Amino acid sequence: MFALTNAQKRHLKSLAHHRKPVVIVGEAGLTPAVMHEILLALDHHELIKIRVNAEDRDAREAMVAEVCATAEAALVQRVGHIATLFRRNAETPRVDLP
Repeated sequence: MFALTNAQKRHLKSLAHHRKPVVIVGEAGLTPAVMHEILLALDHHELIKIRVNAEDRDAREAMVAEVCATAEAALVQRVGHIATLFRRNAETPRVDLP
C-alpha cells in the first residue's frame, strides 16, 4: 500500500465525484468473488468507488481496511457507506496524478 499526498487526494476526489460505485459488498461480506471483482475493477479503472452495506460503522471501516490491504490500494476517502479507492496500474496508467 502506498500513501497519497493531499494534492493527489484532492485531485482523485474531484475525478471520483461523479462516479457510481462499481462493486457493492452485500450482507455476505467480503467473499472471494467480491474481492475478485474489486481487483478486476482496480486493474481496469484504477479509481473506483465501492459500497459497503454493513450497518455497524466499525464493521464498515474494517471491511474497507481489509479491501485496501488485500488489493494494495490507497483509500482516497470514505463517506458513509461509500469508499473511494485508488491503485496505479503499472502497465497502462489511466489516471494522471499531480
